[in-house]
Amino acid sequence: MTEASHPGGHRPGQSSATGSGAALPVGRTLVVLALFVVVTVVLLGQVHPTTTVVPAAGAPATTAPPGSPSTTSTPAGNGTATTTPPGKVPVLVANGSGVTGAAGLISTRLQTAGWEVLPPVNASSNVGTSTVYYVSGHQASADGVAASLGLASSAVRPYASSVPVSAIGTAVVVVVAGPDLAAHDSTATTAKAG
Repeated sequence: MTEASHPGGHRPGQSSATGSGAALPVGRTLVVLALFVVVTVVLLGQVHPTTTVVPAAGAPATTAPPGSPSTTSTPAGNGTATTTPPGKVPVLVANGSGVTGAAGLISTRLQTAGWEVLPPVNASSNVGTSTVYYVSGHQASADGVAASLGLASSAVRPYASSVPVSAIGTAVVVVVAGPDLAAHDSTATTAKAG
């Protein structure tokens, strides 16, 4: 059989690289691929937006994704600012005070101050004084929680396995409330932690 005997000059099962039939699917594929890339970039920009940190005078601006707090010292060096707003910081309050209802009342105080508060829990043991623990990278948020509760910065510590809370879930800041915080609210009563 010769090429002339087949319509279009092609043998059966053979394609033409120069024919318009092959170019059309490749062109469509490239257009679809380009649209996919553009849509993916736009969606990722909406899912993972960036936040610009306003630096101290003379320092360069930096960009960080919203779930990763970054801090900037003030010009006098006497404080820090975080790019993560309190409403986006999951805080867990655990009652280690021996005062019934203390964790719930402290959670309400934090929620009123604008923090994202998880349901309160009981600590696995009572503590002598309140401590604010933070997951790595969230010290600035823990400092803010401590300030909201009127605790000194010395009450803020890195989270460790020795913290008397069995599970913290999605929390990045954990408040283990002692009698000092429970005493702020006279409606709580001494009994089992709650």
